[in-house]
Amino acid sequence: MADQPDKSATAQPVTVEASSLRDQVATIKRALIGSPVRKWLVWTSVGIMAVIVATSIGQVLLNRWNQPFYDALARRDMAAFLHQLMIFAVIAGTLLLLNIAQTWLNQMIRLKLREALTLDLIDQWMRPARAFRLANAGAIGVNPDQRMQQDAAHLSDLSTDLGVGLLQSFILLVSFVGVLWQLSSGFVFHINGWSLAIPGYMVWAAFLYAGIASWLSWLVGRPLIRLNSDRYTREAELRSGMVRVNENVDAIALYHGEADAKRRLEIDLGTVLGAMRNIYKAQINLSWVTDTYGWITVVAPILVASPVYFSGDISFGGLMMAVGAFNQVHSSLRWFINNIGGIADWRATLMRVADFRIALDETDVLHDKEKRIEFGDNANGSLTFEKLQVASPEGCTKLSGSHVEIHPGERVMITGDPGAGKTLFFRAIAGLWPWGSGRIGLPAGETPIFVPRVPYFPAGTLREVLHPNGSAPAGDADFGAVLAEVGLERLSSSLDRSARWERELNDDEQRSLAFARLALRQPKWVVIDEAMDAFDGPSLRRVLSMLEKRLPETAILNIGRGLHNGHFFPRALNIVKDTGAAALKPARVRTGAIDPPPKAAVRRKK
Repeated sequence: MADQPDKSATAQPVTVEASSLRDQVATIKRALIGSPVRKWLVWTSVGIMAVIVATSIGQVLLNRWNQPFYDALARRDMAAFLHQLMIFAVIAGTLLLLNIAQTWLNQMIRLKLREALTLDLIDQWMRPARAFRLANAGAIGVNPDQRMQQDAAHLSDLSTDLGVGLLQSFILLVSFVGVLWQLSSGFVFHINGWSLAIPGYMVWAAFLYAGIASWLSWLVGRPLIRLNSDRYTREAELRSGMVRVNENVDAIALYHGEADAKRRLEIDLGTVLGAMRNIYKAQINLSWVTDTYGWITVVAPILVASPVYFSGDISFGGLMMAVGAFNQVHSSLRWFINNIGGIADWRATLMRVADFRIALDETDVLHDKEKRIEFGDNANGSLTFEKLQVASPEGCTKLSGSHVEIHPGERVMITGDPGAGKTLFFRAIAGLWPWGSGRIGLPAGETPIFVPRVPYFPAGTLREVLHPNGSAPAGDADFGAVLAEVGLERLSSSLDRSARWERELNDDEQRSLAFARLALRQPKWVVIDEAMDAFDGPSLRRVLSMLEKRLPETAILNIGRGLHNGHFFPRALNIVKDTGAAALKPARVRTGAIDPPPKAAVRRKK
């Protein structure tokens, strides 16, 4: 069995600082500006604005149509009635075409916005070593798949619907405020012989009415931001638990762990249902406000204008025209009320996506006040370690010698006691863990190949797995010969078959396949992290024989327990733990909404 992973190599203490709405919006803005589909977004946004303006003009014309139409009804004038119906058909037909165009543009914006956000997040996540550092940065690195797939899609949908709705409401408000002001300018109230004229009376009434309702809606609906964020976190935990069970069904069945797995999934489901119940309670409280307001709105404009109508200062058609204009202004002003639930959901989703994007940027400067290992190139082609100390929260890992030089073609066994930091040392050489002091000199012009304890196989054919860089060797005979040398000759006929190879092969076969891939790539430098420790005797002998034959001039550094062939690794080095050295201090990552960390505790900054 291989040693357990070094704790210092997998957990960093993280201080969590809250990001502001301004930070989050600016982060998404930068992502969209740098997107390859930004021109599409700009042109579709301009198009939908033009369509909304044209629709508003049509709505104004439709509102003006109300007065002659209802006056014709009041006069029982059939000819005028039919004429107004023809005008209505033209206006309504045009508005129908505009509505269809707006729907198409809305869908295109939603599609392109999701493409831009998801591509940006994937690009940032897959920058060299970022995914690794983020995964070890604490809670913000939990469930990145949900943030990039589900949360980015949800944010795109909400942003499009809310943004288009807000733009439409604003343009309608600008279009009808003047109309309503003009219509209500002649409103005169007669009270006990006194006449009172209020300029723009119905405009002020609409603003006051909508303002009170908006304030009440925000007061009652604001908790939905936190509740929605909590729900998405719980949903991510449930999905993560289900994926974990699905990936370990063999072990669960052999261990008879179905009951325990079921219990854990039921606990996760319970937290999701509890979060949903809290949301539903808040939505019911919000419905008391919005639904009451909606019912009052049915008669509100008529009640506002009725004193002037009953005094005889406007006709029935004029009343309906004023009511129509009031409804248009009021519907624009009540956008916030109608969308308070969606705004809270958008705010929660924005926090998850933007904070993830912020964390991706800031993982490059984690522990920015800490010393970093210096990397350089050695012109003589050797690998050197000069006073190297690898810092971790538990202390420092270092070689027993302060100056170590490894020449091309050398085979070196690097050992250490359990917990000494062997995996941490491996990651430091690879550049994944840059914190510490000293210098690592890499052979100039060479790119070492790093072999982790658990091999990674990309999805695809076996041929692509064995030679993922695309430059295939001479022919299938090379593949077959190398596979036979590591005991996997049965796979020679499956080179062009696509499969999940990590599931089809056992652990020993997966490690053997990783070394077969190594032989085909013909590197000059190889660094191995305990990948040989888990081999049984025959498998280890086959791999060493294959390396001796295929990579005779390759320098190989094997980090492990040292239980291997001393002839193959004639040189030995030792890793030690220096607990008296300065430990790595907590890092800071700005974030507003995070998933609970599965391993490392998170200390929230006060």
